[in-house]
Amino acid sequence: MRILVTGGAGFIGSHLVDALIEQGHEVVVLDDLSNGKREFIAGLEENPRFRFVQGSILDRPLVRQLLAECEIVYHLAAVLGVKNTVENPLKVIEGNIDGTRNILEIAWENRVKVIFASTSEIYGKNNELPFTEQSDRVLGPPHIHRWCYATAKALDEHICFAYADKGLPVTIVRFFNTYGPRQTSTQYGGVVPKFIVAALGRHDITVYGSGEQTRCFTFIDDVIGGLLPCMDPAFDKHAFNIGTTYRLTINELAAQIKRLTDSASSIVHIPYEAAYGPGYEDMQNRLPDISKAEGMLGYSPRTNMEQGLSKTIAWYKDNEGWRSA
Repeated sequence: MRILVTGGAGFIGSHLVDALIEQGHEVVVLDDLSNGKREFIAGLEENPRFRFVQGSILDRPLVRQLLAECEIVYHLAAVLGVKNTVENPLKVIEGNIDGTRNILEIAWENRVKVIFASTSEIYGKNNELPFTEQSDRVLGPPHIHRWCYATAKALDEHICFAYADKGLPVTIVRFFNTYGPRQTSTQYGGVVPKFIVAALGRHDITVYGSGEQTRCFTFIDDVIGGLLPCMDPAFDKHAFNIGTTYRLTINELAAQIKRLTDSASSIVHIPYEAAYGPGYEDMQNRLPDISKAEGMLGYSPRTNMEQGLSKTIAWYKDNEGWRSA
């Protein structure tokens, strides 16, 4: 098949592209490199089944041209990150809602299957665990920008399901704290690379809030194992939680990374307000119910935290330049 991957030079996208090429597909990557890195796909540049296009999902003529050539699109391109959400809400709205609407409208014109990357953020601060795909969304007030990304992604899902009702083949995946090699440690990146970079550099490992909030971290290889089966038409008009059910506190994560890096770093705590401004809220707990993905997709996350963190730390040690990327 010929497959378009938006955001294909990013963390998750580049790993997905590797897997699709390995399966024998032709892959076109569309990425504006605002988050993605050309280096992550550089090893594929000479492959005749691979093509990279630098551009934006907001460029409708370009999206139309690329989707006319493809049978499936994995739509991973997004404006994400807590800092972005708090500081650039209009950028988050435009990049996520307008970009996704472009993909879906033009996919509908060409009858191209869409696999949409959503997020556990859509569940908000719902305290009823675990989250099933049918769980309610519980959010804070609209003037708190922290909820902007969750709202934008949920609206994206509404648009997906609306097109699915019209007959467009659409599958939605909701990621839960994906981590692994190539996840960079910029201010918009995830907590795992931030902690690893701090530990390797012997800097303070900074935890926001009490650190007793819990998360379920999912290694990138397991996430790709959940994404690949979604091409099957049997999973059209379905949403799936892609995560693990092993929960740990952010304090425990920091301590584990410190141990695995043999670091002398101190673990320090600062209030959320110091990082994100007044009114910021965080979800205290996240836990997915993955039984639907297990039963339908054959999804089976196999990488435990010790293994996944060790592989991620090794990547950072071997690629020192990405510690500040």
